Amino acid sequence: MKQWFVVQTHARGESLARENLLRQGYEVYLPLYLKRHRHARRTDWIKGPLFPRYLFVLLDPETTPWRAINSTIGAQYIVCFDGRPAPMPEGIIEEIIAREDDKGMVYTGSKVTFNRGEAVRVMSGAMACQTGLFDCAVDDERVFILLNLLGRQVRVKVSCEQLMASA
Repeated sequence: MKQWFVVQTHARGESLARENLLRQGYEVYLPLYLKRHRHARRTDWIKGPLFPRYLFVLLDPETTPWRAINSTIGAQYIVCFDGRPAPMPEGIIEEIIAREDDKGMVYTGSKVTFNRGEAVRVMSGAMACQTGLFDCAVDDERVFILLNLLGRQVRVKVSCEQLMASA
């Protein structure tokens, strides 16, 4: 019976390992997402692996020569316990696949819906009930807001889920 297994890759070798495993006939899944990349005052959204240094293969360890994965270019090894490949819990990979958009990118969280300077209210956490201004997104799940604390504006990082638009 085929199951999903984890393969650890070399640093930044996920795509290389994926290509070489596909070439060998393995069924491979490398979940990708859009991540924010900043360089020289410029921000871009680039594709990146959802789990850096890991990808997944679908195989039956009883009938598939899985040890060949350990010598595949780009891959380090298939994750094993007691000398046998350790399967992923059922449904995990299918859930990740179900979160993909039409371009094959995995949706990782709530998209930031606030605009810079928009009034927001913190609904939970240490800063609950505070009102401030939205500054910028760190990624899909965290943002910076500006709060007036102790007579000055303080930049605070919070989860998007903690915020709501303030009236």
